[in-house]
Amino acid sequence: GPGQAEMYAGLQELGVANGEDLKETLTNCTEPLKAIEQFQTENGVLLPSLQYALPFLDLHGTPRLEFHQSVFDELREKLLERVSAIALEGKVEERYKKLEDLLEKSFSLVKMPSIQPVVMCVMKHLPKVPEKKLKLVMADKDLYKACAVEVKRQIWQDNQALFGDEVSPLLKQYILEKENILFSNDISFLQNFFSPSPKTRRQGEVVQKLTQMIGKNVKLYDMVLQFLRTLFLRTRNVHYCTLRAELLMSLHDLEISEICTVDPCHKFTWCLDACIREKFVDNKRARELQGFLDGVKKGQEQVLGDLSMILCDPFAINTLALSTIRHLQDLVGQDTLPRESPDLLLLLRMLSLGQGAWDMIDSQVFKEPKMEAELITRFLPLLMSFVVDDHTFTVDQKLPSEEKGPIPYPSTIPEAFTKFLQENRIACEIGLYYILHITKQRNKNAFLRLLPALVETFSDLAFSDIFLHLLTGNLTLLSDEFALEEFCTSLFDGFFLTACSRKENVHRHVLRLLLHLHHKVAPAKLESLQKALEPTKQSGEAVKELYNQLSEKLELRKPSPAEVTETPPMELPLPTVPTPASR
Repeated sequence: GPGQAEMYAGLQELGVANGEDLKETLTNCTEPLKAIEQFQTENGVLLPSLQYALPFLDLHGTPRLEFHQSVFDELREKLLERVSAIALEGKVEERYKKLEDLLEKSFSLVKMPSIQPVVMCVMKHLPKVPEKKLKLVMADKDLYKACAVEVKRQIWQDNQALFGDEVSPLLKQYILEKENILFSNDISFLQNFFSPSPKTRRQGEVVQKLTQMIGKNVKLYDMVLQFLRTLFLRTRNVHYCTLRAELLMSLHDLEISEICTVDPCHKFTWCLDACIREKFVDNKRARELQGFLDGVKKGQEQVLGDLSMILCDPFAINTLALSTIRHLQDLVGQDTLPRESPDLLLLLRMLSLGQGAWDMIDSQVFKEPKMEAELITRFLPLLMSFVVDDHTFTVDQKLPSEEKGPIPYPSTIPEAFTKFLQENRIACEIGLYYILHITKQRNKNAFLRLLPALVETFSDLAFSDIFLHLLTGNLTLLSDEFALEEFCTSLFDGFFLTACSRKENVHRHVLRLLLHLHHKVAPAKLESLQKALEPTKQSGEAVKELYNQLSEKLELRKPSPAEVTETPPMELPLPTVPTPASR
């Protein structure tokens, strides 16, 4: 076919006879057999010792093709080894000169499947493949596919659109993987979104593939960062910030100094990574991080955009928020005010920078967001007063109570708290983490007291996937409370159901929780919840699927109609079946 002709076309350029030449010889000759023999002699393997061996192979029925093929394979292996060796020996310019000459000679045969690996190997070892050859490879889908990543990098670095096409499906996959974890049907307070260590996360498929595609190429690294920034701006999806940090740390693990030394965030990210691993910012690392922030020089403020993106990574926010809650508890014990704790102020400064990432990159105004004094003088002392309320209540419970009736748990929330959660992003983030903290401590009283404040929060943060993922996990610790009407009414009617109809993700999280805990919920409540959570025409596939799973589980739990209705008396006495004790 025409493909064959194109494939072997390169042979003529090199003065090697091909099928066309044989056809020509045979068409113009009088004695075909003699002509074939002569063609074989001229174009066979030129080894005197073979003259006698070949007829011997013929006798054994070994086709000449098979023999030539095995010789060829052997030679190709030797050649590939030789090319790899040349790439490492002698003076730099000499070895590349040799490889370039070899490429010049062999490139015309790049379409021949048998020769292609050799040509590809030569290109792979050339730090700069001639532009003309790169263009030819790029223009041919199959050649481009067959290229080593080392050659593709040379193509990509001058073709942002092509590189974007390669990277884009990986970024989609990454976001999808994150969302699958957040919506996973396994709910547990032990294993959650933040459980895997940074080192483990960096072993993920997407991070590894991107690391491999970038190699040591700073230009490609910058392109990926540009993609991540653009996507973060377009979608506000914070998982892109996680990938930004994971990619840098993956290159750090491989000690790719070509890139790490030119990324101004490297040392900051490395230090923060250690904090994320411990889920706590200790004093020594706090000093180090502060040093980086204070060290941003005039004229280099743009680095704040990158640092803010690193701090906007949910894993960083999680670490900063957990550390803040721990600091507040310590301050209660030490009778110290928040404004007197430099460590706490630094945590807030980093939270502000992280939470301000989108605005900073969007506005291109690179300065640290101003911290509102009220946050430190009013909001945090308010949280500390909640901690004190808990201590007081616990102590009161333990005191002998002859002289007084039982002290009720404070049930109202200061209006200021609700207002802060609505109007101040950092206050809202810390407030939500405080609620996660009391839930994890199984502190039902405190949970029910603060829950009403979550219905309206800054930018609906209380209905964000990460918070709901963590909350549903922690609520499994309060599973016994689900039998109580009052608890369920506060949690479902008072919180979840207020947003279900307008927020698909909340609908999903409630269904996840019920799939896990339905057996703990009082039957009457469960029935009304099942009605309230029924999918509408607008509901997505995920909601319908979860709802069906839940309905099936509840169907199995219902007593069968036979058990409910009066059984008519039968002539024969029914054998009694012992009911299993563990119902």
